[in-house]
Amino acid sequence: MLGDLIGEVQGQDTGRRVLAAEAGHVVVEVSFEGTGTYYGIAVSGFGTYDSELRPDGTLLGEGQGVDMTADGQTITWQGRGIGHFTEGGGTSWRGSLLYSSASAQFERLNGVVGLFEYEVTPDGKSTGKFYEWK
Repeated sequence: MLGDLIGEVQGQDTGRRVLAAEAGHVVVEVSFEGTGTYYGIAVSGFGTYDSELRPDGTLLGEGQGVDMTADGQTITWQGRGIGHFTEGGGTSWRGSLLYSSASAQFERLNGVVGLFEYEVTPDGKSTGKFYEWK
């Protein structure tokens, strides 16, 4: 069941690279940066994920990143999700996140599995929400 809202993020793709393109098997690496909040505390960050086009037309994604407060406190995350193409060429994602932080402000995240909803427009702008999985 979805629990408390962990945070929200707005981002922009900063780079894309094809890692594989053989006989219908396509893997694309996407780098992005953005701003948002964790439990109401402002952060900025960046990350990278690989997106594999599966035979049924869905996308399998895996990624990692880091978010930081203005005073240098960090949260790292690793995620995995399933996506699909939306009308107009964007993507929509759902998946899970595992967090790690040495910051007292964010230590609560060390024991949380996060669930995300993430939307990406064709021009690489993104919005996401992250919830605790209860």
